[in-house]
Amino acid sequence: MRRNPLKLHVVHVVYWLRVAGLENGVVNLINSLHTRQKHTVLCIEDIGPLAERLPPDVEVIDLSRLIRRDRFFVVRLAAVLRKLNPDIVHSRNWGCVDAVLAARLAGVPLSIHGEHGRDALDPEGLNLRRRLIRRVLSPMITRFVTVSDDLRRWLVDYVGIHANKVIRIHNGVDVNRFSAGGHDEGRRALGLASTDVVVGAVGRLDQVKDHATLLEAFARIPERPPNWKLVIIGEGALRPQLEARVARSDLDGRVHLIGERSNVPLLMKGLDLYAISSIAEGISNTLLEAMSTGLPVVATRTGGNPELVAEGTNARLVAVGDADAMSAALNEYLRNSELRAADGRASRQRILERFTLERMADEYDRLYCSLSRRATAS
Repeated sequence: MRRNPLKLHVVHVVYWLRVAGLENGVVNLINSLHTRQKHTVLCIEDIGPLAERLPPDVEVIDLSRLIRRDRFFVVRLAAVLRKLNPDIVHSRNWGCVDAVLAARLAGVPLSIHGEHGRDALDPEGLNLRRRLIRRVLSPMITRFVTVSDDLRRWLVDYVGIHANKVIRIHNGVDVNRFSAGGHDEGRRALGLASTDVVVGAVGRLDQVKDHATLLEAFARIPERPPNWKLVIIGEGALRPQLEARVARSDLDGRVHLIGERSNVPLLMKGLDLYAISSIAEGISNTLLEAMSTGLPVVATRTGGNPELVAEGTNARLVAVGDADAMSAALNEYLRNSELRAADGRASRQRILERFTLERMADEYDRLYCSLSRRATAS
């Protein structure tokens, strides 16, 4: 297979394209760049619903149906890459680190590995085995890309990657898809009254998102009026535990676990305040989306969250797991509609100035093109 001399061919290796932040960011990037380069997506485990948002000319390959995940997986993956003959392999996170060695075996000239966040089992990224493997693979990786300065510092200071090899590209958000206005329409989509004051959170029901602390914080708000509501959008293994927590308190009827939804941009318009209680984050796409929608934010001070918000201007930051501090921050916003409006406007403005999808796509485009030019020149 000969490469198209007019377009770079980038193969993205992801674990799957299920509904999650990393995967949403990859889809947004490809949608923004597919006219500039050729893109192919390899999914290690399965494909998932986000593939439906990709352009029809982007091939998505389910590796789980094509090759076995055994000790020869890297060799088989190299054979797939050799057939695709890309200019760049762009893998993401620990679950796809095998693609680095496979790209080297396949003779791919450029390898980029993205770090988008750490999992709940290792929120600080201190696992020695994983750090050593990243360091061993470093000579095979042309560039590491992190989505936050926090992750960049971790790669350099704790993993031991040379600083010149690591760049940070913040995620961006589609400011047209997630826009301010339409509050009444969004409220109707949520099935809540116009007189309700609604806190919202979007994310999979997973330990790393720590929705339990958010529930506890909401429950601790003193003298909470009955029209104050909490809506959690997302699905996951912890649903039974969260439902049990709601049922055994006065939260029943005030907290709504509405599951995974395809109309999140519309539902966000019906919120008055956004909350994120994660114990670890790379960059929260839902936080960017909420800010783009014009919502003030209460978030945990972890990962890239402090890089996205302007504390005291559009957000309040609290310590991870501190239900009392989160409760106080929620209470401050819920009792002051003028503060919510002002900080919501500041959220939208911050996105327009710093975190647009166009800015993110341009930065990745420059990275792909500059590395390709250097490889060609050498």
